[in-house]
Amino acid sequence: MPKITFSSSLPGADRMHYVKEEEVRVLLDRLPAETWTRLRAVHFNDQSRGARSLGYVNPRRREIALCALPPRISLTRFLVKGQTPEQFGAKRGQKWPVTAVRRFMLYDVFLHELGHMQLIDENTCSARLKYGHEKLAQAFALQWCRRFRAERFSYPDPVHNPPTPEEFASFQI
Repeated sequence: MPKITFSSSLPGADRMHYVKEEEVRVLLDRLPAETWTRLRAVHFNDQSRGARSLGYVNPRRREIALCALPPRISLTRFLVKGQTPEQFGAKRGQKWPVTAVRRFMLYDVFLHELGHMQLIDENTCSARLKYGHEKLAQAFALQWCRRFRAERFSYPDPVHNPPTPEEFASFQI
């Protein structure tokens, strides 16, 4: 298993890191090793540019960065066709609970960025065509998110399982 390093920078103002090293490690353990062999490092930084960017892959496609976000946020605008806030444990038009944001950052953003690391055409001369771009990266994230949502995972942190009815019971009507 490749060694992955983690780094974290303190976020400014009131922003916070929703995902920690342990949660990323749990997610990686659930994935086949060949899907993340290129991954060398995961950074938790404060480069979200006003919550416009949730995460990114470095140009050499070896490191993933997850960005700090404000404490009150709705991620509905980042959903793609076929996704709903309820899949992550949130209600449309309301502030997303911390668990829902954490679930989205892990099972959509992190998997999407990992999708950018998937080798598509090893023999191409163009570095641009060698790895998965937006459509393929999002397809990778959706595929794995669907798989993980379909099976119950025995782990004490609720972020690694689909939302429960109890999570929705806390919403105001």
